[in-house]
Amino acid sequence: MSQTSGASTPSNPASAGPVGGLTLTVVPVTAFEQNCSLIVCEETRRAAWVDPGGDLDRLAAVAAESDCVIEKILLTHGHIDHCGEAGRLAEQLGVPIEGPHREDRFWIQQLAVQGQMFGFPKAQPFEPSRWLEQGDVVRVGNQTLEVLHCPGHTPGHVVFFHAPSRLAWVGDVLFVGSIGRTDFPRGNHADLIASIRERLFPLGDDVAFVPGHGPMGTLGEERRTNPYVGRTANA
Repeated sequence: MSQTSGASTPSNPASAGPVGGLTLTVVPVTAFEQNCSLIVCEETRRAAWVDPGGDLDRLAAVAAESDCVIEKILLTHGHIDHCGEAGRLAEQLGVPIEGPHREDRFWIQQLAVQGQMFGFPKAQPFEPSRWLEQGDVVRVGNQTLEVLHCPGHTPGHVVFFHAPSRLAWVGDVLFVGSIGRTDFPRGNHADLIASIRERLFPLGDDVAFVPGHGPMGTLGEERRTNPYVGRTANA
């Protein structure tokens, strides 16, 4: 439930950092190879999962190896590969869920139906502890991430940006050489293009991003070469 086109993701976790006070581990989960991220505040060892869509036993092993304490779950949007088991994980850990924007509530309410369609038998609806808005901030340990509302792929999609590390978690908005699909209910191609050009690209060409699927990239490279939204695109 991801992109117009793009590369596949390696199946093994990949780590980076610490950069700007955070350590990042990307763990592809579910049959959709969705990039779930463990972000850890280096100073406090407090941590958050970003988009824990499934494979909870695997995520528990990664967290244990990272010697951290999970304090919250952050969600970019309501598609099942990104949040299908977020409610169950939140219950297991006793932690809050922050995000996405409330316009994705209808997707989260349909998780059980989505689960039957896509083979996620443990997916269940939940209510986030906090819906997020444009301009909000979320905290992981002593680190602060900015929230950007970036509709298009879904109406309530958000992006998380950590300025000190120049790193963004963009979910299914942008990919290396591609953009998110907009043929789902309440998807909107014009909104997606505007989100990328008006909210992501202004963050700076040096910003690296973790997409929902596939390899990491930089905003500068996508601005220059992405055939759907780059300088030579007609979108």
